[in-house]
Amino acid sequence: MQGLELSRAYFEAYGVSMLRSQFPDWADRLAVGLVGGGSECFGYDDEISQDHDFEPGFCIFLPEEAELDRKIAFQMERAYAGLPSEFQGFTRSRLSPVGGNRRGVIRLGDFLEARLGNRSGELSLEGWLRLPEQALAELVGGSLFWTGDGVFSALREQLARQPADVRCKKLAGRLLLMGQSGQYNYQRCLAHGEPAAAQLAAGEFVRHAIAAVFLLNDRYLPYYKWQFRALRELPLLGDEAESFELLLTTDNSPTMARAKAELIEATASAVIGALRDQGLSEAVCGDLEKHAYSVNDRIRNSTLRNAHILLAVD
Repeated sequence: MQGLELSRAYFEAYGVSMLRSQFPDWADRLAVGLVGGGSECFGYDDEISQDHDFEPGFCIFLPEEAELDRKIAFQMERAYAGLPSEFQGFTRSRLSPVGGNRRGVIRLGDFLEARLGNRSGELSLEGWLRLPEQALAELVGGSLFWTGDGVFSALREQLARQPADVRCKKLAGRLLLMGQSGQYNYQRCLAHGEPAAAQLAAGEFVRHAIAAVFLLNDRYLPYYKWQFRALRELPLLGDEAESFELLLTTDNSPTMARAKAELIEATASAVIGALRDQGLSEAVCGDLEKHAYSVNDRIRNSTLRNAHILLAVD
């Protein structure tokens, strides 16, 4: 059983009745689900994942309302802590009295501030550019079992896609670095007799190519250890995962180096094809750097368009 399934089953078995019977005035104003960090929130957990932070439980997100005072929040925390500690063969861990729990009663404002840097969920252009996509993936991932007043679900829907200009700025930077590391520096490093530097170049190409594929799918890039898992599930260019694995895990012997150079060019061609299909680039060559600047030229906000092309790339 995966964590999302376990969490939903536990909520349906005990959480619904607890909220309805003990907090009837608030039940329909709360959001409840499993959202945040952890492989279980993305459906990436397996038996190995159960060695830590795997348990029956759910998140109760409290609205940012002054009338929901500390007394009500404390009563809700006590009620949640009083739910059965064992369920379907799994045991709940004790909640920390000083906060920081990934399950239980959570102020929505606290949850948003930890990921967005503010309690409202609103993002400026600067905020969109500086936030790591992992934080946004955590915010819109997982599942809500109970939407309550709809505030959190509406916010999740609002933040599920980044603004077009931001997406183009990020994509332009990734394309430029793909070209520099893969199309240019990989083979130059080998020509200089530096196989370790060549492998770093191949790794940089893969890192930026994965990010570009997520941007082309208009999806957020998750935490690095789940990127290949998530990549394979993408409808567009998800099959590039096999090529990326070969680039990362093979040596740089002459035969292998030729094969890797061909893989780099094949990936570049596939990405360029996707750019053209989406109307994001008007360049008509195989040079990723030229496509990077063409994508950057599509940005409507003049300040952002004229900013350094690598502004939005980490």
